[in-house]
Amino acid sequence: MPNVVLMMSVSLDGYIEGPNQDISWHRDSDEIHQHYNDEIRQLGALLSGRVMYELMAGYWPTADADPDAPATVVEFAGIWREMPKVVYSRTLAQVGWNARVVREIVPEEVRALKGDAGGDLWVGGAGVGGAFLRLGLVDELRVYVHPVLVGQGTRLFPEGTDIAASLHLVENRVFDNGVVLLRYGRD
Repeated sequence: MPNVVLMMSVSLDGYIEGPNQDISWHRDSDEIHQHYNDEIRQLGALLSGRVMYELMAGYWPTADADPDAPATVVEFAGIWREMPKVVYSRTLAQVGWNARVVREIVPEEVRALKGDAGGDLWVGGAGVGGAFLRLGLVDELRVYVHPVLVGQGTRLFPEGTDIAASLHLVENRVFDNGVVLLRYGRD
């Protein structure tokens, strides 16, 4: 059965974004972007909250229209547009690009989606990721630690969040830009 995978980039001090949703500190390279493409291409669906969806929808639908876009960006734009997406939001009325809105995270519905998926399900975003963890729905964490200190912003795991989990290291990898993948399974 497919896994639910929380897959996020994080600064060394634990932030997924700086103030004002700043992610300019992400260390991209062709190697890591190709890795992301290869991983995401195999997924059954992308699950996110409104903020993550709007961030992605604000760039990826037309990213490949830029004649100067690297091949990995062009490739990912096509992957993102075609990938089925579930957006957890109480406020969005409609979404595009092969996405649908779901108002609440209902564990039974997530398990049914997991059973029907043609591949792992990616969960992204601090709010939705935290909710999935609290509900015991995350099977695997893939944390991409970027060698930067952000200092403030949105934490991957907010303080005071009840998400206790025992994990075991499945894989680690260092990319050419200093980003380290830490892949954990749940015990």
